[in-house]
Amino acid sequence: MKFWSDSFKDGANIPGEFAFAVMDPKTHVALSANRNPHFAWSDLPAGTRSLALVVHDPDVPSRGDDVNQEGKTVPLELPRVDFYHWTLVDIPANVSEIKAGQFSNGVTARGKPGPAVLGDVMPGARQGINDYTGWFAGDGDMRGDYFGYDGPCPPWNDALVHRYIFTLYALDVEQLPVSGNLEGSVVVTALRDHVLEQASITGLYTLNPNAVPRS
Repeated sequence: MKFWSDSFKDGANIPGEFAFAVMDPKTHVALSANRNPHFAWSDLPAGTRSLALVVHDPDVPSRGDDVNQEGKTVPLELPRVDFYHWTLVDIPANVSEIKAGQFSNGVTARGKPGPAVLGDVMPGARQGINDYTGWFAGDGDMRGDYFGYDGPCPPWNDALVHRYIFTLYALDVEQLPVSGNLEGSVVVTALRDHVLEQASITGLYTLNPNAVPRS
């Protein structure tokens, strides 16, 4: 199974237009275009009945004490946890491409609707909530259910460059047996028994000009 993106190369930096935020010299961060990247695939295994796309950041700080705090730095050695940026399931097996900006084009305060994909973007597909739902839970202006894709926005004071892993799964079922808000961890658990093949692309992103990649 081949899986690639015209938006960035595997192991390279993700352009700012595909992020939730970009660097700002005065305020550290500014909201960005938040477009979903382009993806395409081919050579699916025999028996593929649908596909799923899961996007996660495995480098999120496990504690928020120092996150985005003036005069502090999130240390490299801090244990890290997963943060899900997108779960897209029930992608029809005859679809071979996701266009840049097809599912997300701009930051939507309080989140995009779901789980059904609206309009004719991709009939039949479903999107889960991403982890910005929990991140903004205490923000009166931003809290809501964030369905679909929302791009990178690592802490601006994190010493570590974050990795964003985009994984495409070829599945043996037409509809993944999962319901509700389709949280990332729930989707990953549900698809395990149905994976025929998978492929991943990793992009890098940081809002800290002094951050370093994981060694």
